[in-house]
Parts: sequence; C-alpha cells; structure tokens
Amino acid sequence: MAYGTFVELLVAAAEHGSLGEAAVAREAAEQGTTREAVIRRLDEALAVMEEAVAEGLTGSARSRSGLTGGDARRVATSAPGLAGAPFDEAIAAALAVAEVNAAMGRVVAAPTGGASGVLPGVLLAVARQVAAPRESVALALATAGAVGAVIAARAALSGAAAGCQAEIGSGAAMAAAAAVELAGGSPQQAGHAASLALQGLLGLVCDPVAGLVEVPCVVRNATGAAVALAATEMAMAGVEFPIPFDEVALAMGSVGRSLPPSLRETALGGLAVTPTGKRLGLR
Repeated sequence: MAYGTFVELLVAAAEHGSLGEAAVAREAAEQGTTREAVIRRLDEALAVMEEAVAEGLTGSARSRSGLTGGDARRVATSAPGLAGAPFDEAIAAALAVAEVNAAMGRVVAAPTGGASGVLPGVLLAVARQVAAPRESVALALATAGAVGAVIAARAALSGAAAGCQAEIGSGAAMAAAAAVELAGGSPQQAGHAASLALQGLLGLVCDPVAGLVEVPCVVRNATGAAVALAATEMAMAGVEFPIPFDEVALAMGSVGRSLPPSLRETALGGLAVTPTGKRLGLR
C-alpha cells in the first residue's frame, strides 16, 4: 500500500476505481499475491479491531498503573449523548481500543499502538451508520493504510520523532479518508478530509504522564476520532482544504522537527510535568 505521495495515490485511484482498490492492487503487486488474499488480511485486521472494541466496552481492560480503564464503558452506557450516533459510538470505540492497548491487550497499530483507537472507532461506527458491506469496510481500511503510508514517506508516524500529531493526527487523517470512502465520497474528497483532520491537530505534543501510553494518550484517541468525524462531515459537504495533503504532511513533519525533545514522548514537558502529572508518576 506504499504510495509515496497522495498525488500518486490519486492517479492510481483513477485507474483502479477507488483509493482502496488502488491500495489493494499495490499491496498485491508488492507481496506477489492476489487481491482476494489482501482482502482476507484486511478482514483479519478488522476482526482484531472489533475484538478490541468489544473487550474495551466491557470495562474490564485496566492498565497496571490504574490510571486508565472503564471510561469507554461509561461513554457507551451514557449514550445517546448530545451529538448522537455515529459520534457517540466512535468516541466509545476509540476509547475502548486505547484502553485495551494500555492494558497490554491485542490491537492493530493504526498507525501506532498509542493511536490505535482512532481508526477503528471511526471506521466501524461509520460502517454501521451506512450499512457498508464487509468488503467495502476492508477497502476503506486499505485506504487508511495508504494514507498512513504517505504520511510515513513524507513525515513520520512516531511521537518520539514528531509529537502526538504524528500519531493521533495521522490516525485522524487515515480515519477521515476511510470514512469518506465508506460514505461514497470521491478520492479527492477523501484527500480533503485527510488534510482537514491533520491540519486540525498540527502541533499536538507527546507528553505521556509517568512515561506511560495512558494519560493523556487514551482520551486523545477519542479527541482524534472527533476531529476525523468533523473532517469527514466537512469534506462530504464540499469543503476543500486549500493546502494539498502532501504539503500538509510535509508541514506536520517540519512542525515535529521544531518541537523540543521535552514534547516528544520523553515525559519531560506538557502534562507530564504538571504538579499532578508528577505526583501520578510517583505512584
């Protein structure tokens, strides 16, 4: 699925019919396998995402530190909220997967473990909202993977390299593009959605309290899901972000390199060094 630029991905989408099909075709060619085999692997990844959501929603996924766990269930059982479905469902699912990750459970890194809740939260909620066939969901997941690959080629996907914008921000961009494809939007609209999501999270710092991928990481998955849904709504309504996605990704990388080390996963800045953050680190 490794397209180096979004422009290249768009050209391939015109040839194959969609971003997802273009991503699957590239993966099949690179791995020397068939379209059907790639779809099966994507379906397996979807199953892992669904299992993580289900486990997290039980409220049983608790981190060893005791800092996270149970919030996904709280959100799910309080629904319907003010925003309604699929927003409520996406937020609860994003929290659920992030809590499973913090509890050392099995997740799909999308693009990382710490940001693993954004994509499944949005993807599965939108899929249910539009009653998407299983293969369509798998293809949307391929779209997300292709967008993530573009970001990896243009910038970075790790908090240590570029702050949380590279993790939650990338996850939101991937989720927004996938959601647009599921909702019947064009490849160009998916690109605008990815741009709208990523630009909204530029500069997001990585400041894990106590050096653990728990606070604020878990709830940032829900924030990322909300940003992705907002980007999806705007793109589907015809909003076009004037900066191309490739340039937004490059900007994210530049911003990440400008962040001081204290704001790149070292737990030496941000929330990690607040009085309460320090106290929690001593527990």
